[in-house]
Amino acid sequence: MASATTTISPDPKKPLWKPDRRLIDSSQMKRYLDWLFVKKGLYFRDYHDLWDWSTTDLEDFWLSIWQFFNIQSQTDFQEVVEKPATGLFGTRWFTGATLNYAEHIFRHRTNDRPALLFQSEQRPLTAMSWNELEKQVAALAQFLREKGVRSGDRVVSVLPNSPEAVVAFLATNSLGAIWSSCSPDFGTTSIIDRFRPIEPKVLLAIDGYTYNGKPIDKTGALHELQAALPTLKQVIWIPYLNPDFEPLTGLRSPAVLWNTVLESYPNAALTFEPVPFDHPIWILFSSGTTGKPKAITHSVGGCLLEHLKALVLHQDVQPGDRYFWYSTTGWMMWNYAVASLLAGATLVLYDGSASYPNLDVLWNLAERARINHFGAGAAYLLACMRADLSFSNQPKLSHLRTIGSTGSPLPPEGFRWVYESVKKDVWLISLSGGTDICSGFVGGSPLLPVFEGEIQCRLLGCKLDAFDESGKPVRNELGEMVILEPMPSMPIYFWNDPGNQRYKASYFEHYDGIWRHGDWIKITDRKTVIIYGRSDATLNRDGVRIGTSEIYSAVESVPAVSDSLVVCLELHGGRYFMPLFVVLKDQPGEPPTELDEAVAQQIRQALRTQYSPRHVPDAIFQVPEIPYTISGKKVEAPIKKILMGLSPERVTSRDTLRNPSALDTYIQLADTLKSDLLVK
Repeated sequence: MASATTTISPDPKKPLWKPDRRLIDSSQMKRYLDWLFVKKGLYFRDYHDLWDWSTTDLEDFWLSIWQFFNIQSQTDFQEVVEKPATGLFGTRWFTGATLNYAEHIFRHRTNDRPALLFQSEQRPLTAMSWNELEKQVAALAQFLREKGVRSGDRVVSVLPNSPEAVVAFLATNSLGAIWSSCSPDFGTTSIIDRFRPIEPKVLLAIDGYTYNGKPIDKTGALHELQAALPTLKQVIWIPYLNPDFEPLTGLRSPAVLWNTVLESYPNAALTFEPVPFDHPIWILFSSGTTGKPKAITHSVGGCLLEHLKALVLHQDVQPGDRYFWYSTTGWMMWNYAVASLLAGATLVLYDGSASYPNLDVLWNLAERARINHFGAGAAYLLACMRADLSFSNQPKLSHLRTIGSTGSPLPPEGFRWVYESVKKDVWLISLSGGTDICSGFVGGSPLLPVFEGEIQCRLLGCKLDAFDESGKPVRNELGEMVILEPMPSMPIYFWNDPGNQRYKASYFEHYDGIWRHGDWIKITDRKTVIIYGRSDATLNRDGVRIGTSEIYSAVESVPAVSDSLVVCLELHGGRYFMPLFVVLKDQPGEPPTELDEAVAQQIRQALRTQYSPRHVPDAIFQVPEIPYTISGKKVEAPIKKILMGLSPERVTSRDTLRNPSALDTYIQLADTLKSDLLVK
């Protein structure tokens, strides 16, 4: 097994880790470099030379990815990239090619290792062979085909992170149909907001699940869900919580049990429908910062290329490795983890709380399942750090090669904890990307060292930069994260977005023709990247993104509330503080309404019931009014920046506000929050 040299030092100028020659020489990135030299006559001195080429010669770079990974297409492509003269939007890739994502996964079928390993709070660690996976995918695909599911139809699920979810996605994709999923912990309103606009034909759902050792029944919620989806032609029920569960009666749509489907087609043959490169593969959903969640639609070919590049080259996932990322089916990291099957890895799944019965549960899984690549949100790693977990003096985690962290910035002390308390020779990969591309913009490289608090590199083919307020590139100072060249896994469109208005407003409104992502970043002299948090209004609660519109929908349904505003502040040490500001209704002839515990509890209960406990704020403040722009938008991002200590004059112009005096309340609160919270 490849190893590495580790140096733990408080000096931020010295790396915490650097790859040794064995790791470099055996890495997939080195194999790719050698391939470029032999096949293309290209020589690069180091990773940064390679990155420069990959972001300036897009056509040759992405063609090399296609050829290096031996992409199988039923038809020849005409052009690698067709980029419009007006910017990134509307770029087309590998025009004329027809392929299938699931087919590339099943190229790795083998009897030598399992396809999946699964454990939950209810079930012990079990394995699924490639033969069994193929058998189940073929059976479900045949059932869907007979129920009229065709290329372009939508199949949706409310499933846990389980083998059934993987089978359902692969069966859907094998037909050329479009996948979309929500995790069972989503509130019913939240699921309906996502699924109803995309008009699904089939719903897969469970009767319930267990979290923190407690059974949670979902039959009532799912009864409501299927009634709210008029396009459903079929419901498939999985008795996940109760093995004796029977399909609900009285449903508008026909319902059938999962096992009945599988048993009905024992000899089905698995086939793959080739679709155009830019055919939709799945619909992922934004957190809903402005209005309903955006239905972000990605392409089959774009995700295929991007996932192979990111997982194989940047995380060095090799055939036979075991890959794990703690996620739910409602987070894009589930899709990303499933993509490890493209690399020939065994995918390890876990369903349940990461802290039940204790914070050791995932680390014990890593040892028992012999995991090579372990991924989690930064919030989980920081929780382990604060609980003083340590494995450095134990013979555990012997198979572990990489630890991945994403969802929110991992601070320097989190980096140090990994090397001091988990494993001294592990390669820590801090990764940042998003639902927007279902992959990473920045992440790891097996050719580069790891410095505390810093992400190793910008990923190949991703021309990322940091802009100042005037739109000029900056180094070693805070800037807006921008993408200057197109990437194949950028969304092909948002579902139900006439004229692509929401798409363009989401990424291209701030800088003409340039993708603005909404993160504050710094690119250092050594070309590492530091991410400081969101520069826009998206809420990041312990690494889970939440839409402000969901907050407003629930809060303003409380009778006493007339208006509201919410932000989330990134604090030192990887902590977060999410304050909610409310304007209360005054009753005629009565004294002004005051925020009391009864009203605060109504607000918290509405958020918890309609959405999730993550939506509940850390504090609620009563304010006289909410600031609005002249065009009627709530002033969220500037308020966040003011509360984090930035000068009001720098973050907004009072001339653009409908009620400029409303800012004064938040300027005063900024001083209070700084003294009471931010310095702790």
